[in-house]
Amino acid sequence: MFNDFINNITDKILKGTSSIISYKEACDLANISKEHTTDLITCANKIRNKFKSDNVFTCSIINAKSWLCSQDCAFCAQSAHHKTGVKTYPLLSEKELMDTGVSMHKAGAVKYSMVTSGYMLKKDEIETICRVAEKIKLKTDINVCASLGMLTESMAKKLKASGVTTYHHNLETARSYFDQICTTHAYDEDIETVKLVKSTGLNICCGGILGLGETWEQRVELAFTLKELDVDVIPINFLNPIPGSRMENRPLLSPMEALKCIALFRFINPEKDITICGGREVVLQDYQSWVFLAGANGLMVGNYLTTKGRSIKTDMDMIRQAGLNNNG
Repeated sequence: MFNDFINNITDKILKGTSSIISYKEACDLANISKEHTTDLITCANKIRNKFKSDNVFTCSIINAKSWLCSQDCAFCAQSAHHKTGVKTYPLLSEKELMDTGVSMHKAGAVKYSMVTSGYMLKKDEIETICRVAEKIKLKTDINVCASLGMLTESMAKKLKASGVTTYHHNLETARSYFDQICTTHAYDEDIETVKLVKSTGLNICCGGILGLGETWEQRVELAFTLKELDVDVIPINFLNPIPGSRMENRPLLSPMEALKCIALFRFINPEKDITICGGREVVLQDYQSWVFLAGANGLMVGNYLTTKGRSIKTDMDMIRQAGLNNNG
């Protein structure tokens, strides 16, 4: 029998009488029994369809600078506090960054993000990223994004002027759990960066990683923080434990738990873009096509920062087979 509680909240959102659910209601949704998980997923799909129709988007990234970061994020292969054997290199050349963006556009991605490790880039590195963005925009209509750590206001303005449309900066987890994941900077520093970037007119892509040991209530807490910040895109990653990191022995989420997480974020943020990123291959396995049924309307394609993704063609075929339109 379909769960009445889930159905009633869904009806309110679909009718537009209430697109906001309370923290308690969201926690109650999160704590529903396993037998009603498919009910939650089904209703999240209805909400996605209401606000996003059959339109989805695909994004791609490049590990533009692989460096040993000063921050001690427990999950990160690129942290100087871990011994993961990750390959390191300085900022890639303008040609390498531009060529990859053009090739991702040809492969079908509608967004391309240049991602660097480290707390903050130097002035000359920001200028390189800006020049690349300008050149890519001259050659393609792909949306150029960036994920470069902390920013100053002048850096953010330069990025926007160069043609960067979206800035990515994850909170990673809930404020109440952050000190279990990172101790080298404060949660408020990430919040302030998000607010600063938003004030310059750039779109904000901000989410986190699930499966770090957080509770369901803390997943709800993160989703509400993102709602309060009014971010534009919510990227959801699932922990893929990296040998040599503090999280190397964390168990993977089950596929249904991961799908339930996606659905929960859709209920709390019904009108926002939700994209599924790192860890989906190892966590979801044969259930990857279910991300859209669970409420997502975006997908990261290609490789990640330090781990491999699956072929872009496979993901594009999956989107077509689901009857969805990859048009951003």
